[in-house]
Amino acid sequence: MATAKKLPSGAYRCLIYIGDENGKRKYKSFTAKTKKEAEFKATQFALNHKDDTDISNIKFKDAMKNYNSLKESILSPYSITSYITIKNCLEKDFAWFCDMPISEIKQKDVQKVINEMSKKLSPKTVRSRHGYIASVLSENGYDKTLRTQLPQKKRPDNHVPTEEEVKMVLKAAEGQELEVPIMLAAFGMMRRGEICALTLDDFDGNVVHINKNMVRAHDGTFHIKQPKTYSGDRFVELPQFVVEKIKEKGYVTNYLPDTITKNFEILLERNNIQRFRFHDLRHFSASVRHTLVPDAYTMKAGGWSSEAILQSIYRHTLSDVEKEMSDKVNNHFTDLMQHEMQHEKKEPRKL
Repeated sequence: MATAKKLPSGAYRCLIYIGDENGKRKYKSFTAKTKKEAEFKATQFALNHKDDTDISNIKFKDAMKNYNSLKESILSPYSITSYITIKNCLEKDFAWFCDMPISEIKQKDVQKVINEMSKKLSPKTVRSRHGYIASVLSENGYDKTLRTQLPQKKRPDNHVPTEEEVKMVLKAAEGQELEVPIMLAAFGMMRRGEICALTLDDFDGNVVHINKNMVRAHDGTFHIKQPKTYSGDRFVELPQFVVEKIKEKGYVTNYLPDTITKNFEILLERNNIQRFRFHDLRHFSASVRHTLVPDAYTMKAGGWSSEAILQSIYRHTLSDVEKEMSDKVNNHFTDLMQHEMQHEKKEPRKL
């Protein structure tokens, strides 16, 4: 049942979706003095005009087009690009599904699509595409709850660089265009797009205001946008040596995000450093902070909206620190047992 919302006038309004027209969603409005009365009117209309509210003819491929258009003005160019990519892939690989009217789509049809995807794509990609399919269906009046069996999540096998590896990378990048971006990722937990969008005006002493992001649009061009989340707009205090390096350089970077990724891979290869992603420098920074300060501070500096996200994705334990902690525990157990065995030798058990 639709939920009524209170208007500035004090009355309550409830909206019922009645279909699409020229690619735009249409609603019928019901206004009353009380919330219960507005919801009753809307529910009564929905029951009496069920045939009018069913979207029986719109095909899934047209629903995807409408959905993407609807979200274009409120989502980031990167998100819209990913939606367009999913739409194109579905139309190419699952034409039979895309040609189905939404009212005829059943759970088994969605499951069949997911099963075929799972043969070629990673669990993360499959889950992402299923989320898109579910959103498109829901946005276009599909009233059934999907209970699709999805592939099991896999623990990411990313290599979080050690402190020694970060030192090696910085030494290899010394004096190069990559040096500052590497510092900002490793010591400021910044993303590629945030680094590329930075200007000197964003600095106030050691504090940098991260308030924009460079993203790729679906036409391939890059644009400067505001952060996609409220928590993404943040202030981060940087080490003095990073700020001095930027002042010495006179700017942050002329690189685009993709250029950072490409040149970083080349840097590692040429210097025989174990391969890891540029984004893993951000993981490194989060991991170090996790060992030194409460997670609340790491969450705020990294631009995460909740501690749960930090814990589920970015809380990595540095391999060298992990080894040190493991050795510490094992040495303690070894000392404990040696002490026990020595005690038993001195005082034999009585029979």
